[in-house]
Amino acid sequence: MFDLTKLPGIQQLWSKTKGDPKICVAILDGLVDQTHPCFEGANLARLPTLVEGEASLDGTMSTHGTHVTSIIFGQPNSALPGIAPKCKGSIVPVFSDRQRSLSQLDLARAIEQAVSAGADIINISGGQLTDDGEAEDWLKRAVRLCQENNVLIVAAAGNDGCECLHVPAALPAVLAVGAMDGLGQPLEISNWGKTYQSQGILAPGENILGAKPGGGTVRLSGTSFATPIVTGVAALLLSLQHQYGEIDPQQVRTALLKTALPCDFSLKNDHQRCLVGKLDIFSALKYLTGEIMTKELQTIEASGCGCGGNDNTSTEVLANTAVSNELETESKQTVVSNSEDREVKSSELVTASAAETMYTSNTSADRTTSMPTQSANFVNASQAPSNISEVNLVYALGTLGYDFGSEARRDSFKQFMSGVAIEPGILVPANPYDARQMVDYLGENLSEAKSLIWTLNMELTPIYAIEPVGTFARDVYEVFQEFLSGQVQAEDNDEYIERVSIPGRITGRTVRLFSGQIVPVIEPESPRGMYGWKVNTLVGSALEAVRTQEGDVDEQQMRRSLGSFLNRVYYDLRNLGQTSQDRALNFAATNAFQAASTFSEAVATGMELDSINVQKSPFCRLDSDCWDVQLKFFDPENSRRAKKVFRFTIDVSDLVPVTLGEVRSWSTPY
Repeated sequence: MFDLTKLPGIQQLWSKTKGDPKICVAILDGLVDQTHPCFEGANLARLPTLVEGEASLDGTMSTHGTHVTSIIFGQPNSALPGIAPKCKGSIVPVFSDRQRSLSQLDLARAIEQAVSAGADIINISGGQLTDDGEAEDWLKRAVRLCQENNVLIVAAAGNDGCECLHVPAALPAVLAVGAMDGLGQPLEISNWGKTYQSQGILAPGENILGAKPGGGTVRLSGTSFATPIVTGVAALLLSLQHQYGEIDPQQVRTALLKTALPCDFSLKNDHQRCLVGKLDIFSALKYLTGEIMTKELQTIEASGCGCGGNDNTSTEVLANTAVSNELETESKQTVVSNSEDREVKSSELVTASAAETMYTSNTSADRTTSMPTQSANFVNASQAPSNISEVNLVYALGTLGYDFGSEARRDSFKQFMSGVAIEPGILVPANPYDARQMVDYLGENLSEAKSLIWTLNMELTPIYAIEPVGTFARDVYEVFQEFLSGQVQAEDNDEYIERVSIPGRITGRTVRLFSGQIVPVIEPESPRGMYGWKVNTLVGSALEAVRTQEGDVDEQQMRRSLGSFLNRVYYDLRNLGQTSQDRALNFAATNAFQAASTFSEAVATGMELDSINVQKSPFCRLDSDCWDVQLKFFDPENSRRAKKVFRFTIDVSDLVPVTLGEVRSWSTPY
């Protein structure tokens, strides 16, 4: 079983540094149990994401995230010493125990958030299986942002056991990590591929000891757990760089790749499984600093010809890493794509179930074929760096909810609310959780709305608490009661509200909900800018507006295109509404009347929505923040036909965004 303290060269490297608090490593993974004893004294901070709550004791992704984090940040005097315990850590939860996959868009946002928080290295122990290493534009741009800001991404190569590529591991400037066993041979499940031959290295990935939520330990195997080993070593080398002067994460990446040990054992002609080679701390340190450390080598007899080696070549191996036959289990890897499952089994490995390929694209492309050139399968946008820490405006989409905060508050509502007559003469006690009853109660007692904690929810998860203040607070509560009333209507009712748009300011305060979840508080100034999406009425009104301008229009096609636009923004491009581009995007969805008019010209000729693109506008008023929302349409029956592009500009410098100028349009072959 592998012991991190026996990693060749780690003791010598630790004698020079155990990390620098000025070096920040971001962990994009599951929730982390930061109360685990191994993290006592660690410099860890969690960034806010769409994944809320705390790590669960039996959650797959909580176990995964806690284990990965402990490999890097376990403290020296604990039972689980990590590789770079004195570095600073940013925990960026992207995988929840309820949802073990996420879109490339969500991963891209998390990468951007990590860069904005000052990360030098980003560890991603997950990925999506692709045919040729291609990623969506969102993710490409996020990785490019890291290159431009000299941030190193270290990502798992994947556990499919095939010549295949994962993203982001296969993207330019990323350092891909494969897994090897205690004898230095690649694990059967560790991926390989052409791109990995120039940007991937092997690291120990079998039976790696790590932290488990609740205070325990667990041994897990796979590229997910080899990745933080490389990340930790890179963080130490970066810490040494800082002692000598300026830090350069990309130079550390180059050092690790150029000094990787070649494989010198029999791989049954599959020499590509070695990737560039095996992690060599000694040589990497020498490459960066010129210092030479004494290697403590153990030798084994090679079992055949490897990558240019011979049967008698000595090789460096890891101490105390004999393969254990005591722990046998079935390892499974799930890739969600087109509702298919992929399983990789190994009776000799202990792995985190479904943890190696943990996010999936929202595309409908078949992964068994080459990536389609038609981009209609996804929505993309261009992101600029977001100064998240400086943003205090929010324009968010979601559904309105309410919370009591405590049992006493809940029971007080139950006490004051009237019972419900289900039959003549039969009265049942009031149920404060029944939104229909709450709507009726607030309709007669609006002042009681202030006693509730109002929330904005995304897919049933609260992301904000909304606290109206000031002169117009009562007006805002009245709007909340109307929104709630619309949300409980039948879906075919003209008054049915599918979701709401809320502008507000981030207060910096938080509130604890009845469930124990802690959410940030936003304050709306007035009802101005709040919208309830009465989709049925909205589509009908939009159709009337289009008919006025364009005459006859295919109503069914128009409804489909408009519905596609609204749903893509809400589901595919879901966000917290804090960055400028997200506020522009959310306002574009809310301003569906203008969007419908924009659609009309394209829809009238049989075109459908292809993509939504958001980018910084080159034209803007003085002291304003303007963004261009670009809608691209294509002909589903003629891929050679030029695409139609429409662009309108939104100024998000104020609490309520505003559209500037006229819609501009043009045709493009791309």
